[in-house]
Amino acid sequence: MHSIAQLLSCFDPVTGNIAGVPATQRRLEDLRGCFADAAAYEAALAAGNPLLYRVASVEPAAGPGDLHYGVGCLMPGKIGAEYFLTKGHLHSWRQAAEIYIGLAGEGVMLLEDESSGESRMVPLRPHQAVYVPGHTAHRTINTGTMPLTYVGIYPAHAGHDYAAIARRNFRCAVIEQDGHPVMIERSELLKTLAS
Repeated sequence: MHSIAQLLSCFDPVTGNIAGVPATQRRLEDLRGCFADAAAYEAALAAGNPLLYRVASVEPAAGPGDLHYGVGCLMPGKIGAEYFLTKGHLHSWRQAAEIYIGLAGEGVMLLEDESSGESRMVPLRPHQAVYVPGHTAHRTINTGTMPLTYVGIYPAHAGHDYAAIARRNFRCAVIEQDGHPVMIERSELLKTLAS
């Protein structure tokens, strides 16, 4: 039997804070290798080590059928032309799907099928839900000018595999082009940066 404290959580949809739940924080130095423009990354890091995002997670139990959820808050900004982003992950239990619900701000989810490498950029805004199928790497990206907050709901035993992304990153990146977010092959972006 779950206690009332496990059944009820209060969160702020603007800040992403959950009452009584500490948040995991990720600063710029924690995202080394995530951004394509290494020179822009090093210049930004030399100027400071800003908070990029934080996630507070509610994980009451991990039995069959149980759910966990996290509330994230991703700051606005860019490294070069690439928007601020989360590390991104696959689930350790690859079959696990996840639902993201936009609370405030404007962003996208970058989804990449683990087998085919097919990538999709899906809007994440208030009152919108994004379904992330199993076997799909996913990364949250803030394409707006204010913090992007969202809820992610996933099976309790899904787990998070960050190592797979750290080894190979995502095949595509999301950059600002003519004032709009555009998904581009990372290899093409690297060629452009090298020229």
